[in-house]
Order: sequence, then C-alpha cells, then structure tokens
Amino acid sequence: MPATGGRHRLSRRTKIATAALGLGIAAGALVIATTVGDPGAANAATGGQITCPDVASQLPAIPAQAQAEVQRNLDLLNTQIAEANNRLVSTAGQGGPNFVQNAILGPLADKRTSTIDRIAIAIGRQGEKPQNLGGLAACSLGGQANTGTVSTAPAQGTGNTGNAGGTAGQITCPDVASQLPAIPAQAQAEVQRNLDLLNTQIAEANNRLVTSAGEGGANFVQNAILGPLEDKRVATINRIATAIGRTADKPQGLDALAPCSR
Repeated sequence: MPATGGRHRLSRRTKIATAALGLGIAAGALVIATTVGDPGAANAATGGQITCPDVASQLPAIPAQAQAEVQRNLDLLNTQIAEANNRLVSTAGQGGPNFVQNAILGPLADKRTSTIDRIAIAIGRQGEKPQNLGGLAACSLGGQANTGTVSTAPAQGTGNTGNAGGTAGQITCPDVASQLPAIPAQAQAEVQRNLDLLNTQIAEANNRLVTSAGEGGANFVQNAILGPLEDKRVATINRIATAIGRTADKPQGLDALAPCSR
C-alpha cells in the first residue's frame, strides 16, 4: 500500500467493512468500492494488504435492541484492519520472515476474537447467540485489487452506507461508497467519518422502524422515517463531496443516492 505525504496515517478514531471497509490506498488516494459487507468482507485490497473473513455476512438477523452495539463492534473491526494495514506500511522492511505474522496478524486476530465475541454476546442477549464465529478472526495478506466498504450485511439491518437489498421490511439505501472516485489522502478521514455517519443514520432509521411499528397511517414510514433519513443523507453526502472537492474534482450527482426505501 503506497504512502504519500510522509506516509499519511489513518486516525485511530477513523472507523474502517467496504461492504461490505478495509482501506485501499492506490497512488496516494483511498479507493472505496464494492457494496455491503463488513471490514473483512473477504476483500483484498491492493497487493500486500491485510484481508479478513467477512463477519457481517455470517451473522443472523440482529434483534433491534442489539443493532447499535453490533454496529459499533463491526465498525471496530474496520478500525482494527485499518490500523493493521497502516502498521504494515509503517514497518515495511522491519523484522524477520515472521514479523508480519507475529507483530501484526497475530495481535489483529486477538483483537478480532474479542470484538467478534462481543457481537455474539450482544445478539445472544435478545436472541439465539451465534456460534462458531471465532473462526473468522484470523486474517492474512491478500493480493487482489479490491477494497472493502463500511457497512453491514443486508440481513442484519444494522445499517450501511448503502445496500442493494435487505431483510423484508427493513430500510435499504443506495451504496454511496462504491460511487465515489479515488479519495485524496487529505480527505480520507473526513470522508470516512461521513460514511460511518451514513451507517449510523440507517441503523437509527431501522430502529425507529421497529419501535414505531403500528403507529400513524399509510404514509407514516415515508413521512416520519424515510423522509427525515433522506434529508440527513443529503447533508452527509454533500459533506463527502465537499471534502473530496477541496483537493480534487468534486464528484457530482451524489444526491441521487440519498433516497432510501423499505
């Protein structure tokens, strides 16, 4: 993963499932592509980047009460992979043949094990606890040119930057991440924060969908949930475009990705 500007580092507060979001930095710019999935999403970024199994796609439907906690931990998986990939760059050439395994992949697997356990426990408080997720903790160095996204699997309903499907009755939105151009290094953190905010907005809307079941008339969902969600997404998507436009061509027409449906 080439580095520019003195090896630009991702903030530890930066969350990054793609999809399903590992980070791919190509020619000094972050490439955000593909659709639903979590940080692992079996997505290999540019050659030599860390790839991890997709946790989100292996989860059952998430109870409404567990959605926020599950999403936080899926985002944490994103952060862990981003930090590991950054470590991979900053330590290039260090150590012996087992350095990457011992200093990066091993600790990453330990962190993922703990995070995945928290996801399973959160689901288990309200429903049947998923089993055998521990096998998804181990990661490896990948070689395909493909990146991940910040998002969750449609079946979860925990929200994502966009999904093409979704559990019946849940809110689905167009995928924003896959429609973005290469992200300048200077804009990466701000873009990521707003992609994460799109996740949060969908999670909150899906939660509202559950908690308000049976309320209002025929247009309640559109007026009270989908309409406000679209307004929030317009503002967030505009911030993404503005962030990119400060140092590169500002992407146009992204507002069309704001409306969501049920």
